[in-house]
Amino acid sequence: MYKEKLIKSCVGIAGCGGLGSNCAVALARIGVGHLIIVDFDIIDQSNLNRQYFFYNQIGQKKVFALRDNINNINPDVSVDAHDIKLSPSSIVSLFQKCDVIVEAFDLAEMKQMLIETVLTEFPDKYLVAGVGLAGWGNNNSIKTEQYDKLFICGDMKIEASQKYPPLAPRVGIVANMQANQVFEIIMDEIKN
Repeated sequence: MYKEKLIKSCVGIAGCGGLGSNCAVALARIGVGHLIIVDFDIIDQSNLNRQYFFYNQIGQKKVFALRDNINNINPDVSVDAHDIKLSPSSIVSLFQKCDVIVEAFDLAEMKQMLIETVLTEFPDKYLVAGVGLAGWGNNNSIKTEQYDKLFICGDMKIEASQKYPPLAPRVGIVANMQANQVFEIIMDEIKN
C-alpha cells in the first residue's frame, strides 16, 4: 500500500553533501519515485567522513555522483540532477512539482534563502530542514520541531566548527530523520 504512494511522490533535495546525500539514499532505498537533487560542488576527500560518496568519486560533481549511487541502489528511482547554485528563481523553477523539499545546505545564508523562498513561493509545500548536527554524542538532544509546514531536524544548537566538526554519526542521524519525516509527510500522517 505505501509503495504506490512513494512511487508517485517527488522530493526535492537542495544540497548533496552530508545531509542531502544520506537523505537521498534513504529515500531511494524506501522507493520514492522521483528525486530532484541540486548542488554545484565537487567531492573532496574531506567529504568522505560523512557524505555518501566513495574514494574513487573524488573530483566528481556531487550531484552526478549521487545520481549514479542512487541508480546503483534503486534503478527504479527517477533522478533529475542539476549542477547549479540555487537562487530564489531557480528554487521556484526546479522544485515546483515536488511534494516535499529537503533543505541540506552547510551555509546559514543558503539555508535562510531556501527556507524564505519556499515559505513565500510555496506556502502549501512541506519543507524539512536540518540544523545542529555537528560533533558527536548526546543523542537525546536530536529531535524534530514543527512550525506549520516547516520541520527542523537536529539539536538546533551545535554549529560545525573546528571543535565540533560534522561527522558521519550525527550527520547520518539527522539525514535519516529528515528522510523519515519526508516519508511521514508523503504517507499523510501529519495532522495540522
